[in-house]
Amino acid sequence: MQATSVIYKVGLTNVQSMKEQELQQYLIKQYPKEDEGCEWKEFKNLKNDFSGHEKDDVISYVSALANMEGGHLVVGVEDKTLRIVGTDTYNYDVQKARLRLIDQCTNLPSEGLHVEEFVTEDTHKTVWVIHVPRHMKRQPVYAHNKAWQRLDDSLIELTDSRRNAILDEQDEVEKDWSSQIIHDATIDDLDPRAVAKAREKFIELHPERETEIKAWDDATFLNKAKLTIKGQITNSTIILLGREESEHFLSPAVCKIRWMRKKSGTDENEEFGIFSIPMILAVDEVARKIKNATYTYTIEGNMFPDTLLRYDVFTIREPLCNAIAHQDYSLSARIEVVEYEDERLRFKNYGTFLPLSVESVVENDFPESRYRNKFLVEAMRNVKMVETEGGGIRKLYMQQKKRFFPMPKYDLGGQTVICEIEGRVLDENFAKILVNNPNLTLADIILLDKVQKHEHVSEDSLAYLRRKKYVEGRKPNVYLAFSVVKQSKHVGLKTSYIKNKSFDDDYFKKLIIDYITNFGKATRQELTALLENKLPETLSKQQKFDKVTNLLSSLKKKGIIKVIDRKYWVMAKLD
Repeated sequence: MQATSVIYKVGLTNVQSMKEQELQQYLIKQYPKEDEGCEWKEFKNLKNDFSGHEKDDVISYVSALANMEGGHLVVGVEDKTLRIVGTDTYNYDVQKARLRLIDQCTNLPSEGLHVEEFVTEDTHKTVWVIHVPRHMKRQPVYAHNKAWQRLDDSLIELTDSRRNAILDEQDEVEKDWSSQIIHDATIDDLDPRAVAKAREKFIELHPERETEIKAWDDATFLNKAKLTIKGQITNSTIILLGREESEHFLSPAVCKIRWMRKKSGTDENEEFGIFSIPMILAVDEVARKIKNATYTYTIEGNMFPDTLLRYDVFTIREPLCNAIAHQDYSLSARIEVVEYEDERLRFKNYGTFLPLSVESVVENDFPESRYRNKFLVEAMRNVKMVETEGGGIRKLYMQQKKRFFPMPKYDLGGQTVICEIEGRVLDENFAKILVNNPNLTLADIILLDKVQKHEHVSEDSLAYLRRKKYVEGRKPNVYLAFSVVKQSKHVGLKTSYIKNKSFDDDYFKKLIIDYITNFGKATRQELTALLENKLPETLSKQQKFDKVTNLLSSLKKKGIIKVIDRKYWVMAKLD
């Protein structure tokens, strides 16, 4: 198989895999030389090289690329030769890296910034390609409080001439693909059922004007609802209202939804379908395909079980309509909906997530001011396909909270946005926490949900949880604090808390001393077996091994125990 064939098959996934030689050939073809738009760097350890010495770390090179026309930083390859050496990504994943770049590179645009990860199948080396967007108008990009640019093979601070060139850039009218007029299209290219549906929704939005709206002809209505521009059909008009046979007007852009249902417990498709324009009708068609069975569970303290649909109407429509509104249609990709029967829904659209993070959208609780498809979003608001006041994502979280279901899960890696919605109580213990801690804010719940799932929590968020006394333990072994757990009145959670918290070092040292005193000597294996089940459950097997090592080293340094015959631990006083 040729490298180009592999890339074609996996190029839109988060992690791409191929043999080392194939990867090198691919990189040489895609990034054949170093210049102002491309850098090759070893950066063998991102713990030190991501944000380390100025002028010689990842963020400095990102600043330099952004201050020209943008470009690509290939990490994990030998400079000059592109020989693959691999990089240790430390605790970074591609999404965490993207967020850290935005945080540490002042003025760096989020649009167009993404990281591709490659892992070689045969040698298990990791290579990152960081795609860096051009700086925003009149805004140099800074790293270490300095703006950088490339000069020959090294970086220098931005020269006066380059800085002035950036600062003197003139405004251009930002192009919105969704508002572009299709001169050959007419009202006859629209689906009458879709136009009627749009009018019905517009009336729901303005009930006081119902008589007036019903009196408008179609051309007047489309203009008033901002679905057309001065009677002219736009890309947005075709997306929302166009006849299926009118989709050629959008080419090479694609506007389709691919839905599939996975058989329970397998990765096989039980059923699938492709849904085309008009999207105002397609959303309902997809929703009808989803098996929305009833779900029954009992909330502690309520003698009668609660029965409800797995997904309310909003929970299905909101992520799907968001995908339509924010899809990057220039990528010619389909919107995808995957239904895992009786489990969860997965929505995927193409295009980077413009806000800093999902959490910032939820916590700020106000509409975004930046949109990829401004005209399309406004049109969808006017026909009630997206929240008229913004805050749709926050409302999605609130709906899950009301049901005591897990919080929505977002994956913003690469050029895609993936939203997963659980249709069940995934963790009964966590549901009980939500029931018995009604004072938890939505932001608190989102963070605690991540702690329960052992997902990454930022340092700032962790500090906040500690201040609120919601968590205990040291990173990465963080667990819910007693103040949260005790409210659940749940024996299992309290037992888990004790196992997580464990005991202090003096307790473990006493166990070691008592064991050696009683039996005269002990091997490392015996002492590990003694302590293993008593150590915190949050520790991995390796961490437990290291913990025992540290305890033994401490006792040895104090002259309490020692090693004989390179195998046995004995009390030092026996010598």
